Amino acid sequence: MVSPLSLSKNVCVIGAGPSGLVAARELRKEGHNVVVLEQRWDVGGQWLYEPNVEGEDPLGKKKVLQVHSSIYSSLRLISPREIMGFTDFPFLVKKGRDTRRFPGHRELWLYLKDFCEHFGLREMIRFNTSVECVRMVEHDGVGRDLRWMVKSKEKSKEETVVEEVFDAVVVATGHYSHPRLPAIKGMDTWKRKQLHSHIYRVPEPFRNEIVVVVGNSLSGQDISMELVEVAKEVHLSAKSLNITEGLSKVISKHDNLHLRPQIEALQEDGRVLFVDGSWLIADAILHCTGYSYTFPFLDTKGRVAVDDDRVGPLYEHTFPPSLAPSLSFVGIPRKIIGFPFFEAQAKWIAQLLSGKRRLPPRDEMMRSIEELYRSRDAASIPKHYTHDIADFEYCDRYGDHIGFPHLEEWRKQLCLSALVNADANLEAYRDSWDDHELLQQALNSPHFTQLGPADFTI
Repeated sequence: MVSPLSLSKNVCVIGAGPSGLVAARELRKEGHNVVVLEQRWDVGGQWLYEPNVEGEDPLGKKKVLQVHSSIYSSLRLISPREIMGFTDFPFLVKKGRDTRRFPGHRELWLYLKDFCEHFGLREMIRFNTSVECVRMVEHDGVGRDLRWMVKSKEKSKEETVVEEVFDAVVVATGHYSHPRLPAIKGMDTWKRKQLHSHIYRVPEPFRNEIVVVVGNSLSGQDISMELVEVAKEVHLSAKSLNITEGLSKVISKHDNLHLRPQIEALQEDGRVLFVDGSWLIADAILHCTGYSYTFPFLDTKGRVAVDDDRVGPLYEHTFPPSLAPSLSFVGIPRKIIGFPFFEAQAKWIAQLLSGKRRLPPRDEMMRSIEELYRSRDAASIPKHYTHDIADFEYCDRYGDHIGFPHLEEWRKQLCLSALVNADANLEAYRDSWDDHELLQQALNSPHFTQLGPADFTI
C-alpha cells in the first residue's frame, strides 16, 4: 500500500556492515535522521578483519564476544565479484588492488569503504560504540507509535552510558559471529585443543598435529585444504559421506586428508570416537559448524525471540508484526545474493517509516509467518534453517513489495555457475571457470555501465 504522506523519523541503525550501511543510506535518502552505532573502529562488519584473537573464548560460549569478525587470513569470496555489488554501485576491479574475480576478503572490505565514502555515510556513524540495551519506551500504542530507548557506550568513555530515544531501530548486526556448536558427548571434558572456526586465522598453530575438522561446510572444506599443508593428518568429520566430486578429488590428492563420519564421543585421553566405530587420538578439534543469531542488547519483552536460530516472529524475515515498522531487521536471511536483498529490505523499511507504504494488518502478517513455518515443517526442514532462502523467486517477490527490480538473469546464472563449478572443482573454481559469455553479459549490462570513468578506475 502506497501513501503520498512523508514523515521524517529519528532512526538508530545498529551495525555498520553491509546491511547497516545500505540501511543508513536508504533511510537518509527517504529523509530520516540517522545515527549508526558501530562497535568497531571502521565500517565493514564481518569484512573488517581481526587478526588478533587472543583472549577470546576458543569455543565462543560467552554471551558477548570480544571478536566480531570470523574471517580467516586466506579467505576468498565464494561468489564472483560481479554478482555482489549493490544495484547502483557495482563491485568493479580497481587498479592496484586485488583484481581477481573471487578476491580476498580485504577487497570486499575496501569496496564497502568505497561505498561509504561515495555516498557520504561516515558522518552518520559513531565508531567504537557498543550498544548495551535497546528497549521499548513505555506507551499504550503498538508498532508505528513505538519509541525506543537505546543505551550505548563509547570505548574511550567506558564509564559513561549514553541514553537516547529514537522513533525506530534497525538491527543490522550480522549473524556470523556467535558460534553454533554441536552437542558431542565428552566435549566439555576433552582436555586437548578445541576451538570454533570463529577464531581460526592461520594454519601454522596446527603444524605437525592430528586435527579433526567438524563440519563439511565450504569453510570446513577451505580450512581443511589449508591445514593439510602443515598438519600431520586432517580428518574431516561430516554428517554425510556422500560428498561432491570436488571434495573427492581433493581427498584423493592428499594422503593426509581423510573423510570421517560424525563423532560419537570424545574421551579425556584425546581419543575421538566416530559413529562407525573407528577412532583416533587427536591433538586438536576445529568446529566449522556455523553460527547462531543473537541479540543480547535487545529487550522486546519476549515479542521477538531466537528459538534454535529461528528469529521470530518476523514477517518476510524483516518485521516483527507487533513492533513494526519501528523495529526491523536487515540481513537475517542466508543463502541469498546478499547485497541487493539487503538493499530491498532497507528501501522497504525507509518507506514504511516515512509513511509512503504500509504493512499488512498484524493478523495477516502472523498468518504469513505461520504458513512459512508450516511449509518448512512439511518439507522436514529443521527449525535452524528457517532463514535459509536459496530461492531467487522469493527474492524477486520480496522486491515486488516496493517495486524493487528483480535480480538480473545474468546475476542468477553467475551465482549458480559458481556453485556448480565449486562442486566439481573445489580447489580451482575461484581461478578457473567457463562462464565467459555470462561474464560478458554482466559487464555489458546497465549495472556495470551506469558509472562513468570519472567514478571508477577499471
